[in-house]
Amino acid sequence: MKIVVAPDAFKGCLSARQVSQAIGRGVWEVMPTARIVMVPMADGGEGTVQALVEACGGSYVTRTVAGPLGTPVRAQFGLLGKSGTAVIEMAAASGLTLVPPQKRNPLLTNTYGTGQLIVAALDMRCVNFIIGIGGSATNDCGAGMAQALGVRMLTAAGTEIHRVTGGRLKDVAHIDLTEFDTRVYDATFRVACDVDNPLYGPRSAAYVYGPQKGATARQVEELDAGLRHFAAIIERDLGKRVADVPGAGAAGGLGAGLIAFCNATLEPGTKIVSETVGLRDKLRGADLVITGEGRIDRQTAFGKAPSAPLSLAKELGIPVIGIGGTVAEQELGPDKLGFAALFSLVDDTVSVEEAMQPQRAWQLLSQRASEALRCLIADGTLKTAPG
Repeated sequence: MKIVVAPDAFKGCLSARQVSQAIGRGVWEVMPTARIVMVPMADGGEGTVQALVEACGGSYVTRTVAGPLGTPVRAQFGLLGKSGTAVIEMAAASGLTLVPPQKRNPLLTNTYGTGQLIVAALDMRCVNFIIGIGGSATNDCGAGMAQALGVRMLTAAGTEIHRVTGGRLKDVAHIDLTEFDTRVYDATFRVACDVDNPLYGPRSAAYVYGPQKGATARQVEELDAGLRHFAAIIERDLGKRVADVPGAGAAGGLGAGLIAFCNATLEPGTKIVSETVGLRDKLRGADLVITGEGRIDRQTAFGKAPSAPLSLAKELGIPVIGIGGTVAEQELGPDKLGFAALFSLVDDTVSVEEAMQPQRAWQLLSQRASEALRCLIADGTLKTAPG
């Protein structure tokens, strides 16, 4: 009996690896001879570095870089074995959580620290990059990142702007690549991006996400004008039209900046993660898949981490069990998103607060996994007997 355990993290509680281990313990209690393959998952957002490092036997690298406001922060990225692959979450260096609420203002923040992480990985001879761009504090179109890579941003008078922020995009008149780190040209950049917002306009980086980063209505207009201006400079000086690319507006325009300066491709995070961990190959020959996340709802099947094992298992004819911290049964309909069975940690006897405690969550995950297997054995979905 081969059982693949491929859950996302339970945010604020347990990592994807810990969730996998807890579910695995519950499986062993019912089927001690089962072959369990653990594949921690992520959707390209928070937890992606940890999930991929753990799934691929990688390691962590920590560097001191410039935070969103320019002050030093300690940021971590991952190296995946000997593949020459670096996994970077931009939020580690340029994330909103690094800025105190009272200081949040995307006119003043930039992505320089994210660029410094890219340079650090290049120095370690990485040639493949996976970059998650969720949770940003920035709206600089990746200009700060580009400056860390050696790009010079000049005013109309030829004066260099040493720290381009969201509020200074409007001042950039020329992009100078004479000092650009050309190692970028020999690398491949895949960007985990699950939004389709354009760079500017009503559905853009500034209008949709600016207020979440502390921007007032007037500042949103200024930020959007800056993005529009900088996109025109990119098109003129680099020959790349980035404004209308779906996802260009992600992370305050970092999606556009990565396309412009790193020739990046924007892809669904779950696609990148599932391909990197070799999920399809690990599912071959499996009798059952168990996945899950903190909340299973209608969105689970559309771009969230469990969607990858769910869709691949369906393609391969493998039943899937879903375990959530909570399960929105009323949203799922009779098909239950294709899950053979769904189980929630929270029930009439367990509150959300109790289920959020790490030790208790571990116990409940093990219990629900055991319950799930017994149910599938009882109804004949699994053709085996408990150990």
